[in-house]
Amino acid sequence: MKEKTYEKERAFLSPYATKSENSKGRLKGEPACPMRTDFQRDRDRIIYSKSFRRLKNKTQVFFAPDGDHYMSRLTHTLDVAQIARSIARCLSLNEDLTEAIALGHDLGHTPFGHVGERVLSELCPEGFRHSEQSLRVVDCLEKDGKGLNLTLEVRDGILNHPSYGNPATLEGVVVSLADRIAYINHDIEDAIRANLLREEELPPFAVSVFGRDTSERINTAVLDIATESADKPYVRMSDEKKQALDELRTFMFKRVYEHANTLIQENAGRMLRSLYNYFIENPDEIPPPYDKTNVPRAACDYISSMTDQYAINVFRSLFLPREGFV
Repeated sequence: MKEKTYEKERAFLSPYATKSENSKGRLKGEPACPMRTDFQRDRDRIIYSKSFRRLKNKTQVFFAPDGDHYMSRLTHTLDVAQIARSIARCLSLNEDLTEAIALGHDLGHTPFGHVGERVLSELCPEGFRHSEQSLRVVDCLEKDGKGLNLTLEVRDGILNHPSYGNPATLEGVVVSLADRIAYINHDIEDAIRANLLREEELPPFAVSVFGRDTSERINTAVLDIATESADKPYVRMSDEKKQALDELRTFMFKRVYEHANTLIQENAGRMLRSLYNYFIENPDEIPPPYDKTNVPRAACDYISSMTDQYAINVFRSLFLPREGFV
C-alpha cells in the first residue's frame, strides 16, 4: 500500500524533495486512494484524460510533415517526462510528482503549434498562454467541465513550467529545465530532417559545450544539472551550459521557429482567426462543456482544444462549399 511509498520517500528522497505525504492537497477534498499517493493519482488522471490523448495529433513545430519521425506534442511531452525523471532520479527528488507535472505541462497547447498560441493571444481579450490554458484544462475543462482536481503541487508545476515561471517545488524546476532541453534538441533534429538546417551550421560555442549528437547533448545537459545541483536546495545548470543552451535557443528562433512551414503557418493563422470570429458571432455552435457566459473565453477554450486535423475539418465544414453545392 501507499504507506510503503511514504516510508521509502522518507528514507531515500533528498531533504529538499517534495514528499507525497506532505502534499498541500487538492482544491476540492476527496477520499484518499489506499494504494496510490496523490501524485501517482494525478499522473494517472492526466494520462487517461481526453486532452492528453489529443496531443498525438497536435503540431510541435512542423505541421503535417512528410515523414513519420517528426515530433508531435505528445512525443515531446513523453520526451520531457523521460528527461525530467532522469534528473529527478539523480537528485533523489520525487519522480511521481515530476512525471505528473511533465505529462500535464502542455495539455493546453493549441493546434498548429506556437502559431496557434500567437493567434489566440492576439484574439482573446484575456490573453492566451499555453501554460495558463494547461492549468485551465485540468481545473475547469476536463471531465465535461468538472476538472481533474489535481494537487496544488502539480498545478503549480504546470502553470510555471515556462522559462519565465517560478515553480514552488524543485520537481517543477526540473520539468521546466527538461522542457527546454527536450524541445531545443529534438527541434534541431527535426529541422535537419526537414532540410531547414545543416548540422555544421549550429553555433560553435554550443557545439563545443554540448556536442553535435542529440543523445550527447541531452546527456551532457542532464549530467550538468545533476552535478551542479547535487545535495543543494536548488536545481540549475552551470553558467557555461546555460549560456550554451540559451545560444542554441536563440539560434533556433532565428533560423527555424520563425521560418518553418511559413506558408502553412500563415494559412493556419487565417483558419484560426476565421474560426474565432465565427464562434464569436455564433456562440450557440460552441459545444459543451465550454461556458458561453463569456463567449470570447469559450471560443478560445474550444479552439485551443482542437487537434490540427479537427480544426481543418471544422473550418472546411463552415467555410468551404460542399460537393454539389451551387
